[in-house]
Amino acid sequence: MSSTPPTAPIATLGLLLRSLLFSIGMIAATCIVASLVLLCWFLPFTWRYQLAKLWSGFNLWWLRITCRIDYRLSGVEHIPTSTDQPIIVMAKHQSTWETMFLQRYLPPVAWVIKRELLWVPFFGWAIALLRPVAINRQAGASSVKQVIRRGVEHLRQGQWVVIFPEGTRVAPGTRQRYGLGGAVLATHSGCPILPVALNAGQFWPRGGFIKHPGTIQVVFGSLLESKGRSPQELTRQVEEWIENTMTHITRE
Repeated sequence: MSSTPPTAPIATLGLLLRSLLFSIGMIAATCIVASLVLLCWFLPFTWRYQLAKLWSGFNLWWLRITCRIDYRLSGVEHIPTSTDQPIIVMAKHQSTWETMFLQRYLPPVAWVIKRELLWVPFFGWAIALLRPVAINRQAGASSVKQVIRRGVEHLRQGQWVVIFPEGTRVAPGTRQRYGLGGAVLATHSGCPILPVALNAGQFWPRGGFIKHPGTIQVVFGSLLESKGRSPQELTRQVEEWIENTMTHITRE
């Protein structure tokens, strides 16, 4: 008698090989683009940023080719078409994917990151040339002051600021406390907030190597004006919109 071999191990092996192929391409692209950005340190910021976007654009394309992960956008009409008004972007953070997507899709952005990332050879040095808002997370309350001071400087220069209000990647179906840093920056600068919900963690899990095929949903919310609002009120509104939208995405 013959028996049909189980398909689950074969499918898992296929996902593993596809994920490995993607990782090889991503590492190669990181080395190449980071080196180019470092070699072009003397060029204007906008030129260096366009070089960096080659990295995110390649990775999104390569991810679609190797792991069959694509994305679908909703609410793009809420993204300002003019770059005259800088925006603070507050987004759900479940995966590495959104760091690539937001860099590729939005105007030049400054990331609020932990300063230790800048110490990583080549990759961190290249990030430093893209003018991030690097903070010392161990500084406690003073880290919020760092976000405000450096964030306002970037916004005045026309560079959007991206903040993950939960501070770290969270697994699908879970949530962390939303920090006040983004809302405080908004009230100090007078800039509006663009909330973003996405479910990238369902396909590229936090801390996971194997990536699963599917279509990531990205939803942009209406701009939230900060003038005359308290940071607490703004943070509650951002959290309510993102989490309610996440529930809707999950149900779909």
